[in-house]
Amino acid sequence: MDELTKEGLSGGGILVLAAHPNWRESRVNARLLAAARDTPGVETRDLYGAYPDYDIDVAGEQARAAAARLIVLLHPIQWYSMPALQKLWVDEVLAYGWAYGPGGTALQGKDLWLVASTGGPENSYHPQSYNRYFFDAFLPPYEQTATLCGMRFLPPLLLHGARRASEESVRDHVEVFARRLRSYPHWPELAELDSCPACDVPRTDRPAPPGAP
Repeated sequence: MDELTKEGLSGGGILVLAAHPNWRESRVNARLLAAARDTPGVETRDLYGAYPDYDIDVAGEQARAAAARLIVLLHPIQWYSMPALQKLWVDEVLAYGWAYGPGGTALQGKDLWLVASTGGPENSYHPQSYNRYFFDAFLPPYEQTATLCGMRFLPPLLLHGARRASEESVRDHVEVFARRLRSYPHWPELAELDSCPACDVPRTDRPAPPGAP
């Protein structure tokens, strides 16, 4: 049975989109993905396993996203952003007229949660260190993606210094992730977050492609 079949639609309301270019080298994300797979009501998608040729089934992925209440982006931070296939998923699945823009309300009212790890320790994300910025400076693309689609961007779950983190730290991080999945949507902080109406994108800002009626 292939990966795509094993990870079919669960209908449980949580969709975990996991992206790691080399799972064999993962000591954190692989365990997070395993924890998600063991959680009832959670559908998991190993994007690199499902699409080794980068040929994304857009309609299928849109159906999964539309069926979920919470979409989780699970991945290591690579060059201050998401892995290439995760970005391609965003580019192709979150289409104009479906996820945003006129008629693009498929994801409105849902939640988006970033669960990410970094190779550098937390103190490396500082104006006086080699990453030069606090990590929050790299979050606006995620936040605005959610906002454009009318989704709430939930406080991220991060593990810094994943390569050198102690076994205890990794184990605790995985347990927090699993506990959050099991308890969603009953997170105390959600009551303090306002819903996010979709942004109005004028038709004039997205001209019709050549040849369109």
